[in-house]
Amino acid sequence: MTTRRTSRRQALGLGLGSLAAAVLPLATRAQGQWPTRPVKIIVPYPAGGVNDVVTRMLAEHLRPLLGQPVVVDNRAGAGGTIGMDAVAKADDGHTLAFAAISPLTLNPHIMKVQYDPLKDFVPVASVMYSPVYVLATTRFKGRSFNDAITMAKAEPGKVSIASSGFGTLGHIMIEQIRRKSGADLTHVPYKGGPQLVTDAAGGQFDLFVANPFAAVNSLIDEGKLRVLAVTGPRRLPNMPQVATLAELGYPEANLTSLFGFYAPAAMPPEAVRRLNADINKVLADEEVQKQLRKLDNVVSPGTPQQFAAVIEREHAANARIVKEANIKAE
Repeated sequence: MTTRRTSRRQALGLGLGSLAAAVLPLATRAQGQWPTRPVKIIVPYPAGGVNDVVTRMLAEHLRPLLGQPVVVDNRAGAGGTIGMDAVAKADDGHTLAFAAISPLTLNPHIMKVQYDPLKDFVPVASVMYSPVYVLATTRFKGRSFNDAITMAKAEPGKVSIASSGFGTLGHIMIEQIRRKSGADLTHVPYKGGPQLVTDAAGGQFDLFVANPFAAVNSLIDEGKLRVLAVTGPRRLPNMPQVATLAELGYPEANLTSLFGFYAPAAMPPEAVRRLNADINKVLADEEVQKQLRKLDNVVSPGTPQQFAAVIEREHAANARIVKEANIKAE
């Protein structure tokens, strides 16, 4: 058991000695003046989303620090696993990914992936976490999150709660709420966010879970959606009156979408250290923080080791949750 845990920590950047054979050619190329060529950041999601917008903003700030062009490359598909696979296989020493941690911590438990999430990547830097809203549509007649639980217990199956799909972070949250409360909430899975938000505006279900983004925030401002709870280590500055799920008694459902940078396992250690320092420097910029706060994203800088520990912990936790709840992707 100890040997297995140690190898995982090495793969996650807590000790890269076991990868010396793979690192050596790249380290030789990158010695001294990394980067020596343009840096590519693969975004494993479509253009125009929060992940893409944030990546391009960070790329603009990283260019002058790195002294090289920074190119953003969208490779969407399969819940982010296609783009992450491309990063895992990159051998040029200058390719990164910017993504949520779910392609490493959740997707491998519910679908077949072409990479080892704990061995094929080095976590470089945590950037931000995006909270999740628990929202009520105009169809829901209760006033609070606790009302929803009470109603679902009184009339099993009557209260519906939607997510962006089977096996998503939202689905995991719903299962945790159901298990903790014993309430018979009816899960309504969608295939992505756009149709989910459209149907939410039309009151096609009672509740749903979603990350904050422009369409959702507009509906909240218009009074067509109400935020019953949020997730995160503390209440959101923009919604101090709304309790977190942890405060409401659901700490295991109090999940957020953590985003960060990753590199192939063979990325030279000095490059990882340089990137982490420069990314944290960008995150300390007041204008960058302001832009991230516009959608309630919370800056979460740190070391590669801290980011690696979070990924390893979430990978283990999601394995247990998926198994216990028998969650499978469509």
